[in-house]
Amino acid sequence: MGLLTKGSPLSWAETVPHIEYIKKHGIYQFINLYHRLKSRQGDQLKWGDEIEYTIVKFDHENKKVRVSCRAEELLSRLQAQEEVNALIGTVNHFLWRPEFAAYMVEGTPGVPYGGLLACFNVVEANMVVRRKEVQKLLKKGESVLSISFPALGSRDFTVPPMKPTPRQEGPGRSIFWPEDAVFCGHPRFKNLVKNIRGRRGEKVAINVPIFRDKNTPNPYIEDLSAYGEGDMISAAKPDHIYMDHMGFGMGCCCLQVTFQAVNVDEARWLYDQLTPITPILLALSAATPIFRSKLADVDSRWDIISASVDDRTAEERGLVPLKNSKWTIAKSRYDTTDCYIYPCSVAYNDIPLQYDEAIYKQLRDGDIDEPLAKHIAHMFIRDPLQVLRERIQQDDEKSTEHFETIQSSNWMNMRFKPPPPDAPEIGWRVEFRPTEVQLTDFENAAYCCFVVLLTRVIISFRLTYLLPISMVSENMKRAQKRDAVLNQKFLFRKSLATCVSAPKDNKVSANCGGKPSEDIEEMTINEIINGKDDGFPGLVPLIRQYLDSADVDVDTRCTVSQYLNFISKRATGEIWTLAHWIRHFVDKHPAYKHDSEVPDETIYDLLVQMDAISSGKQHCQKLLGCHRSKTDHLIPSAVRRAEESFVMSKQKRGS
Repeated sequence: MGLLTKGSPLSWAETVPHIEYIKKHGIYQFINLYHRLKSRQGDQLKWGDEIEYTIVKFDHENKKVRVSCRAEELLSRLQAQEEVNALIGTVNHFLWRPEFAAYMVEGTPGVPYGGLLACFNVVEANMVVRRKEVQKLLKKGESVLSISFPALGSRDFTVPPMKPTPRQEGPGRSIFWPEDAVFCGHPRFKNLVKNIRGRRGEKVAINVPIFRDKNTPNPYIEDLSAYGEGDMISAAKPDHIYMDHMGFGMGCCCLQVTFQAVNVDEARWLYDQLTPITPILLALSAATPIFRSKLADVDSRWDIISASVDDRTAEERGLVPLKNSKWTIAKSRYDTTDCYIYPCSVAYNDIPLQYDEAIYKQLRDGDIDEPLAKHIAHMFIRDPLQVLRERIQQDDEKSTEHFETIQSSNWMNMRFKPPPPDAPEIGWRVEFRPTEVQLTDFENAAYCCFVVLLTRVIISFRLTYLLPISMVSENMKRAQKRDAVLNQKFLFRKSLATCVSAPKDNKVSANCGGKPSEDIEEMTINEIINGKDDGFPGLVPLIRQYLDSADVDVDTRCTVSQYLNFISKRATGEIWTLAHWIRHFVDKHPAYKHDSEVPDETIYDLLVQMDAISSGKQHCQKLLGCHRSKTDHLIPSAVRRAEESFVMSKQKRGS
């Protein structure tokens, strides 16, 4: 989660005098890095996933499940093994990093996957072994699940027991969330909580629409008097689930994919082309219908995270006239992107973009082109939230920490990632960020491979999926609605379009400009994924067409076909989303009273079954279908040699 540099974090009051300095020098750092590496060419596809896991503890005697706040202990052991492997020259097959909550760990492959198609057959195997690596360190009754825990903030939800301290001067002052449920092994996390509250001037307020079941009170007004009074609970809205801490958002788990482009232009182009895809994957991966043990009328965590880190002041939110703030800001710093960044995409930027004029001028004076300068200047309307006392003075030729402290805390559905200044092996990258984490390794691998294959389709066929950026924002709202995959329609290109302005021969196309396409209509997820008669051919058929033209070994083709079949059937509704499956389970559970309140016993039984499915002890046809991959942790040497030879021959033909 963002930049994890060591040092002494400043409070918000201590940060304020340094804000303009950090912004100014952050821009100098970006300008220097950009011009040093803008001509970098020829990087091969490398990519990797990030999966966040929740550690849970089952109390089988009392039918209660809690989060187990042992992440720091587990990480110390997992990372110790990484260090040993590095010392003895053994490859690390996975890496482990802290996440926001004391019960979360983040796992990634130890080395990036490469451009060989056979790499798609090792992804799931790596995830399986990765999960087992954590599981073998757990105590009796504990398990590791790739889920967002449904009872966060309910009474007695942690092991060891922790209590909220709203009347004490802690980072968040939540009436629900104990401060020690935030990861304590790095100061970044608690300091973010504290500085978001400090900058905002009050604690965050999250209100999620309640799902109205047949016995849900109308209006639904939760009695919060046992938790607090006055300002502690005044932000709660009728007919909503109220939450008041960053942990309710950042304590949810997610699945992200980062991939390396051949150069900066391809990275910017892919950033734009994938942006309209983000709402589709959000709806298709819906997995989070319960918050604080209450059924919500949404299926995704997206808006909850957005509200949980919303550091805008009352003036910036437009609640009171501007006096001390520079401007009103339409969105939280965790939200959908407001602009495309490839030069030929700018006609689709139909939202008036708010950006810092001084920062924009600094970028333009530094010879950064207009679309990219506006994107960076737009991010820099946000203030730095994490400043380390020892790291204020930096060498702007060698460091990008001031740039990254703002870049990494602009949490958007896509992220454009410049190369690190101290890692010459890493090129220009793009991060795909909206996908909800799935229960099983098969599902997570399917979504990751789908997204990466889609990038290959876009590049190979030079396709465009651009929509006016305002339509992407609208689609993201629709994607979070209950059963959006079945019931919502999304604005999308109604026919296949080739991008005449795609990067070619390592250069930006000269065919920029022109009016944005009006060839757009509302389509279902099924139509977007599987195609429709006399219209858009569908993302899955396009991927199959790409694979038909590639030299793929039998096992990899079998595995990828299983992933595509799974994605296809989830889009039709034949295979349920995890959110739909959870709702169905709760609805049929004998302890649930159809009043939107999910009892401890129901959540316990739900997670017992989820654990059985996740570990492979039980198969769920409704959630997974009948798919089985041929995943393997090794790429056969003959296949590797054949594919490498094929890639090299293509490169020679292109040179």
